[in-house]
Amino acid sequence: MRTTLLFIPLLLSALLTFSLGAADAAPNAVLDTAGKKLRTGVDYYILPVVRGRGGGLTLARTRNETCPLDVVQEQHEVDHGIPLVFAPVDTKKGVIRVSTDHNIKFSGATIRVQSTVWKLNSYNGQHVVTTGGVEGNPGRETIDNWFKIEKYEDNYKLVFCPTVCNYCKVICKGVGILIQNGRRQLTLSDVPFKVMFKKA
Repeated sequence: MRTTLLFIPLLLSALLTFSLGAADAAPNAVLDTAGKKLRTGVDYYILPVVRGRGGGLTLARTRNETCPLDVVQEQHEVDHGIPLVFAPVDTKKGVIRVSTDHNIKFSGATIRVQSTVWKLNSYNGQHVVTTGGVEGNPGRETIDNWFKIEKYEDNYKLVFCPTVCNYCKVICKGVGILIQNGRRQLTLSDVPFKVMFKKA
């Protein structure tokens, strides 16, 4: 009986330590097509998992305005598009992790003086992914510039559900493809765009 009474506090202590450790554990790293962790500042292509449904991501003018340019999918599977880089909300972290806010930016794409950081914009009742966002500076003013990568089946999906502002009201929805006027435009959708990441 005495041994059992001594064992109970040890068991409770072990369970508490385990649960605290699990709460502090970092989310899983996002992996590229080679099984390597995605890294901050490294160029990657975002490609569709499902074959025959377009290629990688690029920039295009989809409206009458010249700027900002919208994020669209290449028409042909063989086109990888423009490489992108990821910048997590915590810039000291070198690994891109699931369920974590980060900026997505086209790498090396210089279009006039416009930023190529992704942001969410509303146009004709649609929430479209466009460019012209601000990198870093998390908070209310930049709430539209933060995206997440979530595990989806055996692959990944892109999600807009920023948590960089504690008191901001935000939309939480997956990023999908809207085919409109011959363009495959990234928009918020109930049908997620299943993606993989290939090092450029």
